[in-house]
Amino acid sequence: MGRIRPDAVLVQAVIAGALSFAHLHDLAAAAGQDGWKAWAYPISVDLLLVAAWRRLRNDGPSRLAWCWFVIALVASLGANVATAGFLDPRHPPAWLRFGTAGWPALAFLGGTLLAHTRGADEAADPAPSADVTPAPASAPVPAPVAAAAPPAVPTELDAVDLPAAEPPTEPSRPAPAAAPVPAALVAHARKVADEHRARTGDQIDVDTLRVRLGVPPQLAESIAVQLT
Repeated sequence: MGRIRPDAVLVQAVIAGALSFAHLHDLAAAAGQDGWKAWAYPISVDLLLVAAWRRLRNDGPSRLAWCWFVIALVASLGANVATAGFLDPRHPPAWLRFGTAGWPALAFLGGTLLAHTRGADEAADPAPSADVTPAPASAPVPAPVAAAAPPAVPTELDAVDLPAAEPPTEPSRPAPAAAPVPAALVAHARKVADEHRARTGDQIDVDTLRVRLGVPPQLAESIAVQLT
């Protein structure tokens, strides 16, 4: 455990603070603030002085901080000087009573402004707006959709598969017109066909009819057409 060594600056600050505290108490009591109210005045003055100095140290020089630092310093210094015999504590002047009675409101205003007024650094970096609602951490992030590739346009150098061309078909030739058949030949052929059907039970075909009649195939076909 390290040894506690006395610091001359710290000792001097404690002595000065105690004397200033006592002077402020005596002045408040002389102005008609008795009891615990007389003890609250020096605390109010010293706290305002510390708040203004802290604002100057942390945020840099500003008119607001310097204004309240000077006000608190004048109140503290004025109480120290006033209790040195310049004022009669038994007959305090009206302005002292007025200033002492109005000090609590003035100190409250100064402390509020020092605590809630934004400094230069905070004004340069504004806080995010409260209207913005953060996205829930559990919300799934949609995967990026890949853009469809445009269809490839065949160029002159690209080989294009075309369907194979079918060979042209020859136009069908019209069937030859049936040759005129004499009626007597048709009647004879009918008898032959009836005899064949009576004997075999089947319709006579073109080849059998051609053989029985002894005619060319084309003429046999013509006769068979007329028999049907």
